[in-house]
Amino acid sequence: MLQCDYAITLTNLLDMETERSFVMVKPDGVKKGLTEEVISRLENAGLTIVEKKELLPTKDLVLQHYADDNTWYESVGAKTIGSYKKAGLDITKVFGEEDPIVVGKTVRQWLVDYITSGPVMAMIVEGPAGMIKKIREIAGNTNPIEAEPGTLRGDYSDDSYEKANNEARSVQNIIHASESPAEAEREIKLWFGEE
Repeated sequence: MLQCDYAITLTNLLDMETERSFVMVKPDGVKKGLTEEVISRLENAGLTIVEKKELLPTKDLVLQHYADDNTWYESVGAKTIGSYKKAGLDITKVFGEEDPIVVGKTVRQWLVDYITSGPVMAMIVEGPAGMIKKIREIAGNTNPIEAEPGTLRGDYSDDSYEKANNEARSVQNIIHASESPAEAEREIKLWFGEE
C-alpha cells in the first residue's frame, strides 16, 4: 500500500508542469557583488539555474530585449508619466511633452544605456508552474523605494523612480525577471539562442 501511494506521488511530481524564466542580474547588481545572493535566493526558493553566463551586452541585444513597438512604449510611458505626476515633477522638463509613446521611447534609450553600462549575469531559471510570479516576488517592486524588506530590491537597492527621473536615467534596481511565460520564452531565445 505504501509503495502505491509513493508511486502515485512520484507520478504526480513527474507530471507537474515546469516553467522557465529569464532572469538577469543588472549592471548595478553585478557591480555590488550580488550575483551569488540572487542565485542563492532563487535556489533557496526551490528553483534551478539551468544555464547562466556573464556578459557585457551589446546595444543591439538590449534594443531587441526592450520591445520596439507602440504598445510597449505606451505602457512604459504611461507608468513613467504616472510616477512623475505622483512625485510632483514636470514631465515636460525632461521629455518635452506628455505623449506616452515619446516618453516610452526615451525610457527605452535610458534602459539601453543602463544595461550596456557594465557586465550582467543572464540566467535561465526553471521550476514548477507559477514560478515566474515567485521570482518577481523575490525580486520585489520595480521601484526599489517601494520594495518590501526581504526582497532583493528592498534589501539591496537605494534607488527610486523619483531619483532616476530627476537625473533623467533608468532606475537601477538590481534584477530583471520575465513577466510572463511568453516573455520568458522570447527573452531566453534572445539571450541564449534557439537551443
